[in-house]
Amino acid sequence: MNRHLCLARRPVGKLGGADLTLVEMPIPPLEPGEVLIRNTWLSIDPSIRIRLAESTPDGYLPPLQPGDALTGLALGTVVETRNPNFAAGDLVSHTLGYREFAIVGPDARTIGGYGAPTRIDSGALPPQWFLGPLGSAGLTAYVGLFEILELTSADTLWVSSAAGAVGLLAAQLAKLRGATVIGSAGSPEKVAFLRDELGISAFDYHDDLSESLAGLASGGIDAYFDNVGGDHLTAALDALCPQGRIALCGAVSGYDGAAPAGPPNLFTMVSKGLRMRGFRAGSFNHLQEPMRQEVAGYLADGRLSYRESVFDGIEQASAALVAMLSGATIGKTLCRLRSA
Repeated sequence: MNRHLCLARRPVGKLGGADLTLVEMPIPPLEPGEVLIRNTWLSIDPSIRIRLAESTPDGYLPPLQPGDALTGLALGTVVETRNPNFAAGDLVSHTLGYREFAIVGPDARTIGGYGAPTRIDSGALPPQWFLGPLGSAGLTAYVGLFEILELTSADTLWVSSAAGAVGLLAAQLAKLRGATVIGSAGSPEKVAFLRDELGISAFDYHDDLSESLAGLASGGIDAYFDNVGGDHLTAALDALCPQGRIALCGAVSGYDGAAPAGPPNLFTMVSKGLRMRGFRAGSFNHLQEPMRQEVAGYLADGRLSYRESVFDGIEQASAALVAMLSGATIGKTLCRLRSA
């Protein structure tokens, strides 16, 4: 038998535990080309919340229907295979998370081009790092900084949600490359973590955004790594210097039941000659290896700090998702499943 986390009903407002339910169902026999994987780590990411609404943005994955199982990035061990490319015991990353077992076929869906079934050799490294700093979070931070923003050591950068899975890595990678970094987060504890443990100038976004930015960057900012959208993007447009750049990574302010609000000052893009580009990590899979080499080196010598918020058992997957969306976690949010 297999347990899946499924959508019980469409959330009204913020996601609650009653909106999701665990459903048990038999594991069907494998078809040719398929692999049965026992999941060991589930990646809990805010983007799944988009698919719980009645409709999704153009170009994104379709909405889930009540009764459908949630999907997301995951790591697991092959227990049975009818695919010559995988052997029993292989550690595999894939996109059929939020369940104890996954049957992955040759036509497995990716998430924006990322997450095709891949064997992982974690060596002496913690395997879950390949869902975090050496996985999609690391690649997203790396691409946003160095491909989209073309960040230089002369830049002053603002990273929103800087204590989250992607923002935490982006803020530190930018600092390691010599940029001046400002981070924002949603609680005094997170701000203290950014300031005291990472040495990054930081402020609580519940305070006035414009005043906070002006206090930490009186000359303005050159680049903005946007994980939030809404009023954060509005404040960034005002704070950016002429020819400033924006990397649109996410818009979490509009995910969890809040009506997404576009900035009213978009003409600033014209008056300042700003550049703004949205991106998804899956379009830059060719940068996975250089990202891993750089980030793994920083992790090994202690120059990069990585934090996890870990929930245990498939029974806690819904609580993990609710906690992450409410801002109660720091760093990468994961669900650890029993290995046997």
